[in-house]
Amino acid sequence: MKITVIGGGPGGLYFSILTKKALPHCQIDLYERNKADDSFGFGVVFSDETLSEFLTKDPKSYELIRSRFAYWDDLDVARDGEVVRITGNGFCGCSRKTLLELLQQRCREEGVNLHFESNIADLSQFSDSTYIVVSDGINSIFRDQMPADFGTQKVLKNNRFVWMGSTRPLDAFTYFFRTTPYGTFVAHTYQYEAGRSTWIFECSDETWQKAGFSETDEADTILKLEHLFKEELDGHSLISNRSHWRQFPAITNSNWSKDNIVLLGDAKATAHYSIGSGTKLAMECAIALSEAVSKHPDDVKAAFDQYEKVRRNRVEMIQYAANVSLDWFEHMDRHNQHDFMQFAFGVMTRSKKVTFENMALRDSTFTQKVLSEFNTKHQNKPETPAAFTPFQLRDMVVKNRIVMSPMGQYSAENGLVSDWHFMHYGSRATGGVGLILTEMTAISETGRITLGCPGIYTKEQLVNWKRITDFTHQNSDSKIGIQLGHSGRKGAIKKPWEGTQEPIENPWNLLSASAIAYNEKMAVPKEMDLHDMEQILNEFVQATKNADEAGFDMIELQAHHGFLLASFLSPLTNKRQDSFGGSIENRLKFPLLVFTAMRAAFPEHKPMSVRISASDWAENGLTEADSILIAQAFKNAGADIINVSTGNTVATQQPVMGRMWQTPFSDTIRNTVSIPTITTGYIQDIDQINTILLNGRADLVALGRPLLLDANFVRNAQAYEQYQTDDIPKQYRMGISHLYPLKGSERKATEGMKKLLKPESHKKA
Repeated sequence: MKITVIGGGPGGLYFSILTKKALPHCQIDLYERNKADDSFGFGVVFSDETLSEFLTKDPKSYELIRSRFAYWDDLDVARDGEVVRITGNGFCGCSRKTLLELLQQRCREEGVNLHFESNIADLSQFSDSTYIVVSDGINSIFRDQMPADFGTQKVLKNNRFVWMGSTRPLDAFTYFFRTTPYGTFVAHTYQYEAGRSTWIFECSDETWQKAGFSETDEADTILKLEHLFKEELDGHSLISNRSHWRQFPAITNSNWSKDNIVLLGDAKATAHYSIGSGTKLAMECAIALSEAVSKHPDDVKAAFDQYEKVRRNRVEMIQYAANVSLDWFEHMDRHNQHDFMQFAFGVMTRSKKVTFENMALRDSTFTQKVLSEFNTKHQNKPETPAAFTPFQLRDMVVKNRIVMSPMGQYSAENGLVSDWHFMHYGSRATGGVGLILTEMTAISETGRITLGCPGIYTKEQLVNWKRITDFTHQNSDSKIGIQLGHSGRKGAIKKPWEGTQEPIENPWNLLSASAIAYNEKMAVPKEMDLHDMEQILNEFVQATKNADEAGFDMIELQAHHGFLLASFLSPLTNKRQDSFGGSIENRLKFPLLVFTAMRAAFPEHKPMSVRISASDWAENGLTEADSILIAQAFKNAGADIINVSTGNTVATQQPVMGRMWQTPFSDTIRNTVSIPTITTGYIQDIDQINTILLNGRADLVALGRPLLLDANFVRNAQAYEQYQTDDIPKQYRMGISHLYPLKGSERKATEGMKKLLKPESHKKA
């Protein structure tokens, strides 16, 4: 059996070592176009977790690497002279050149045939090989010869970066941020051997252009960077090694193999260097591929199927985290406005993999500083969990930052809320939710989504709503807001448990910005004319007056998820040829007219929110610039807060979902437009809520599904945090003596498990 490996990077070398050990009679030939001692780049980083896996798979490689690495537990975030140290991280740095030499040594010891200065251009010469492993890096020529077969996609990211070295010693992994007249720069730095450290400089393309850099002029790059980072370099110089400015290529492949050819390392998938996972990813995938080949030496398809099954999900998770991290660095200028501790916390939690509790287990002194700064700024007690701090909009003060997201109950009759709604909202109020937002409440009979949706267009409906608001105000400290909306082209459908986006038997006539049906099952709506617009505007104004009379503390305008007003905002649903179509300014006109009229009809001391979709998750849909302009326009018109959602504009959407997946959109609007925001989207626990608030991604956090089956989510969270609140109804206070010790014990047990599962330190004694 013969195996050919193309590319002598860490992934290809490690695969060869492990496979030769497992199949000693197999012939493995590795071909590398460069010399054995060539190396581009400086150091590589491994975590304790990765080192543990190396120890398990090949102790000899592990011992060689461990003998030559620089280890650190500490990570520093520094910005313009301010520095904070975070301990308990567990990483090591190793020279890339040294790593390659050590892995080459292990290959020779195991009997792998190494061929250097072998520039392979054609794989046909290896027709007698059972497996061909393509591990020739980001610019893989063989992957690029077959992009359709591999389903290759490459996206060049916006930021510019250059990889350099320095003689400055470092005792911690350090992010050096520097504010300059051109914009924000960051240096990702770490020591990888005595007297040598890696320095990856990064900035936006705009900053790079303003600073006058050239892609390939290394001498000029060094001159400029040594000046900008004079304090951080502390008298030491920078070292170049083909140190050209680049943009990071995000590479994915929908197929990792073709026939007997399989991709490995950066040829297969790239992960942004900001989470230090490139070499780690390559070597961990090498382990999985080797195990698959060893298990199925004569069944190529079975081996490749196992390889993908074991690794694809993990690789995509790492790539997702890396892309979120990358996005944070692409918006450094936006984050740079934050106070220092919040900024540093944002650096540490940028990929959403690390939370406040994770950080507290590593270094509680750091999280105490972050929380103290947050509470000092907001005039709260120093130890108050962020989620349980008050927040004010006009005269309305919410007791905590947790919001009940609008969730359709589809249980109204003729638009009338019932005992079900009384129980639904009342129990969340006594359960301690800071702000309740009702399900979308229609402004007219034909503005409903389903026959089970509530309305506020009749006196009887108003009275029924007032029963709920009165109970909320008399029996809790919760505030309650109503979301007013019109279904538009998504109206007259069955309840979710009766059918998915299917029209009812006798649907009413639909309205929308343009005559485009939501899906093939639904009717084509009428494109609204000026008469329709006037009627809809008047209905929104009357609903606003009714909401005030019903005792609501706040109104949220529904302008998201492709409903009527949202259909004007998105270019996918607004194809009008008049002054209400075309540019984003024109598409905003009617929603702004509605909001402005509502604001004038609602008491000045009561706040108003607008819920928008910041992305359509579809080609040619809303852009980031559009969403910023939309939020700015509503702010200028008097909106107090923007509830940031995404998607559901078109049936063909392709959202990228995950935990806290919509927070980056809230972050963008909050910190660009300078308006408070509400965020939502797969937020599951109090730790995530605290993390979002503390790193400045939102001001309020809305929960949907977590509150459906847990009306006492807030009470459980308060007990988990051992937070003593004074708003528990007197009828329930006896339960404190049971719930608080129970949740306290559960938290201690969970934290104990996390500490036990933390990889052991590989620091040399």
